[in-house]
Amino acid sequence: MTRISQVSPLVRLAAVSVVALAVLPLSGCLYAQIPADVPDGDGPDPSPTASPTDEASGDLPSTLTFDEGAALAPSAYIQWGDGFVVDDGWKIVKPDDGNGGWTYGTVDDTCTAQFWQGQIPDVPTVAGDDSVSSDAMLAVILGETDAAAVTPLATTGAFSYQIGGNADVENRQVEGEAGERTWSMAARAFTATGVGLYVIVDCTGGDIDATMAEVIDKNAVVVQ
Repeated sequence: MTRISQVSPLVRLAAVSVVALAVLPLSGCLYAQIPADVPDGDGPDPSPTASPTDEASGDLPSTLTFDEGAALAPSAYIQWGDGFVVDDGWKIVKPDDGNGGWTYGTVDDTCTAQFWQGQIPDVPTVAGDDSVSSDAMLAVILGETDAAAVTPLATTGAFSYQIGGNADVENRQVEGEAGERTWSMAARAFTATGVGLYVIVDCTGGDIDATMAEVIDKNAVVVQ
């Protein structure tokens, strides 16, 4: 689970394999679309996954606000820590696909948590602005061509940093619902390294807020 993909399937995910879950009002309608899985269609073949390098990444900050993240060394290695691998409350729904994605589900089948990590050359990031760039990631996933359509709907939240149980990595989040089905998506772009990661929690009948809180608490962002 702790691998960085060398290719970015974000555009292909949004354009080829998506499931419409909600309609959010914004100067008309913004249709929120959630990737169902990595498509098998056209696109670059996966490259070998990256590994931490021997090059020093410098002193790591004690927290990763958007400003602090933008100051990371380019060699910093950023990945999800897998906190569900030994958690009896969660099961593997889709194993690591080799493109940076995998999905866990609650054992009662009410919620899933879809993780992704990888390089994001196809996201229109803004150098030195991890907040705007995180909104750009959300826009790509949601099928929007302009991050400005997402920014008014997004809020600033946080992932855990290095170990669970804290809120030290700022992220951007959007939420939606359709009947009994609710979802929450959180993403973080790191412009200093060209890497991004996200998680989408999707619940039918489950408590979306409590589930997202558990996902964040048990799956930290690890930086080396």
